[in-house]
Amino acid sequence: MYILQVKNLYKKYDKTEAIAGVDFSIKQGEIYGLLGPNGAGKSTLIKMIAGIEKKDEGEIIFEEKERNINKYKHNMGILTQDIAIYPSFTAYENISFFCSLYSFKGKELKRRVEKSLEFVGLSDCKNKKAKEFSGGMMRRLHLACAIAHTPKLIIMDEPTVGIDPQSRNHILQSVKMLKDNGASIIYTSHYMEEIEEICDEICILDKGKIIAEGTSNYLKENFSKSNIYTIALKSKLENIEKYIIRVDGIENVSVDDKVIKCTYSNNSNILQKLVNTICNNGGVIESIKNELPTLENVFLNLTGKNLRN
Repeated sequence: MYILQVKNLYKKYDKTEAIAGVDFSIKQGEIYGLLGPNGAGKSTLIKMIAGIEKKDEGEIIFEEKERNINKYKHNMGILTQDIAIYPSFTAYENISFFCSLYSFKGKELKRRVEKSLEFVGLSDCKNKKAKEFSGGMMRRLHLACAIAHTPKLIIMDEPTVGIDPQSRNHILQSVKMLKDNGASIIYTSHYMEEIEEICDEICILDKGKIIAEGTSNYLKENFSKSNIYTIALKSKLENIEKYIIRVDGIENVSVDDKVIKCTYSNNSNILQKLVNTICNNGGVIESIKNELPTLENVFLNLTGKNLRN
């Protein structure tokens, strides 16, 4: 079952097309990573899904039937990049307030608040005012406020920005637990390693369009130009690069003393061809290292921009 389907979505500001024909679907219990350089359209897309911005064209469908965002909002949780909590309220009061907006009250409200505090590891600090919290604790409280009503679809926009490693790890583990409990999550981050670690599907957005979509492995196998073999020789081999560059699938060769670096396209037989070429020309190999492509390589290749710029 699809928890969310976005079909042919468009949004324009004056003459600028912020979103230009976006299509994607998110399955129930799936973490969907949304990547893109600044100005790619991520914020606009998230705002339209959340009902904050109106779309110009296209459809946003929840659970394969509901097209009215306002009717579906009680099933959504939104974790914005800017922390939206009340500093003078205690942790308990903050969660209680936000959860009460979804019509929970009495014993059920109390149960949900206590459960959310426990989930984010703040039970011992429930009577402490939010303004006394560290940045990481505030992020965890923010998460608790967003999930106390048990939403089916959670939007997380940069939930770990600017926090300590311990809190960051706690939030990532919490995201995995939310998925295990059946929630579907849209996750944006400038930390590529987070996206690789937790996301089932990844979408790369640029200039308002989806330019690549799939699992991390799929993207690295199909959109990277950075597959590299680093080969260390026992001794320097003169002019070996001119023989290696002739091997089918080799795109670039560089030699630094006894170390050869070869950029190659996906080819299952390329390693054996490389070894044969080196050995047949008098080389003795000491070690071979395969530098696999990264999601960062894919991103740079597709957008020409570093994610943090």
